[in-house]
Amino acid sequence: MSQTAMKSAALPRLILGVEDHGKLMTMANGITGPMANVADQLMNELDRARVVAQSKLPADAVRLGSVVSFTTTDGFDRTYQLVFPGEADISSGKVSVLTPIGAALIGLREGQSIPWTALDGRRLSLTVVRVEQSQ
Repeated sequence: MSQTAMKSAALPRLILGVEDHGKLMTMANGITGPMANVADQLMNELDRARVVAQSKLPADAVRLGSVVSFTTTDGFDRTYQLVFPGEADISSGKVSVLTPIGAALIGLREGQSIPWTALDGRRLSLTVVRVEQSQ
């Protein structure tokens, strides 16, 4: 098995609604400059996601607007709402989908884990504990 195949085999299955998928693809395609690496990471996640009608998304699937509680292997335990970059405000608990952690969370479901690289370069694993949909 190739290294690429081994890498993707370890990744969890993602599920996204068609509306979110379209908005995120458009946004990620338009990113250049310093955010291009995170946009590429997001594009990779979007490319491998199963896309369904927004109304068919499971309640525990992370989507735009979801409030997600998660842990990382280094003991980081947080709850954030996943939002577009213009709505992000970490002091209010709103994290952009265009951050390494936001791109890792999109499309995951409760109980799923994904490899994740922290801003300082450490390779960690992130596990979704709870997902709530904002009204």
